[in-house]
Amino acid sequence: MGKKIAVVTGASSGIGYSLTDELASVGYVVYACARRLEPIKHLVEKYGQHKVKPYQLDISNYWEIVRFRTYLEESIPEAKITLLYNNAGQACSFAVTDVTDKIMQECFQVNVFGHMNMTRELSKMIINGKGTIVFTGSIAGVVSFPFITTYSATKAAIHQYARGLHLEMKPFGVRVINAITGGVETEIGEKRSMPSDSLYNTAAGRDAFKARSKEVKKMSAPEYAKQMVKIVEDSDTDPVDVYKGSFAAIARLLAMFMPIWLLDKVLYKSNKLCKINNEYRSAEKQKPRST
Repeated sequence: MGKKIAVVTGASSGIGYSLTDELASVGYVVYACARRLEPIKHLVEKYGQHKVKPYQLDISNYWEIVRFRTYLEESIPEAKITLLYNNAGQACSFAVTDVTDKIMQECFQVNVFGHMNMTRELSKMIINGKGTIVFTGSIAGVVSFPFITTYSATKAAIHQYARGLHLEMKPFGVRVINAITGGVETEIGEKRSMPSDSLYNTAAGRDAFKARSKEVKKMSAPEYAKQMVKIVEDSDTDPVDVYKGSFAAIARLLAMFMPIWLLDKVLYKSNKLCKINNEYRSAEKQKPRST
C-alpha cells in the first residue's frame, strides 16, 4: 500500500481534469470523480486503470457521497487518503433578482454543501493518511462582482469553511488549503441566457450583462494544476489561503488595501451599471405623472 491516494471531484474537465493528469504523472493513484466519465477515459488510457480510477459521482447528492465512502473503504485496505481535492463547481451568472430558488439551491448544493459532505464523510480516511484537503475557491469569494453575486456568496462561504477546518484538522496532522483561484481556462462559464422578464433585459442591461464575461487572459488549467500540486507536495508548509490563477494576486491586494467605497465605485463603473442607472432614470422621467 504506501501509495499516495487522491480523490478529485469535478474531474471530467478544466481544473479537475488537469489535476487528475498532473497527480497521476507524479505518482498518485487518483479516484477521478465526476458526473460524466467519458472525458476521463483518455487519462485512463494514458496512465492505466491502476493509476486513474473513474467514479461516477454527483456531489450534490448526499447518498451518492455515502456510497462513494463505502466504496473507498472497501477498495483501500488501509483506509488512508493522501489528498481530497474538492474541486467540483457550479456556475451562476445571473442578477440576484433573476436567481430562482432552484438555481440558488443547485449552486449552493454543489459549491458548498457537496464539499462539506465530502469532507465529513472522508475525514477519517484523510486523518488516517495524515493527508491534505484542498478547496477550489475563487477571487469572486473575495471581491463580489456584479451578476455573479450568488456564485460569490458560495465561494465566500467555502473560504470561511476552509479556514475554520484548517484549525480543526491541525491537531490530527491534516493540512487544509483554500485555493483562491483567479482566471483559469475552464468550461465552468455560464451557458444560460438572461431571462426574458429580467429587470436587466434592456439595452443598457444587456450590455452590462455581456460585460460580466468579457475575455481576459487566463492561466491554462494544466499550468494551474502543476502549481497547485507543487504546493500540495510541499509538506513543509501549511498555508491556508493560496492565491493562484490570473489576477488572483491583484484581487488579494484590492481586498486588502482598497477601501470598500472605492472598490464599489470601480466595479460599478467597469461593469457598466452606471449606464443602467441613466437608462432607468430616463425612463422614469418619461412616465406620465398622475394628477
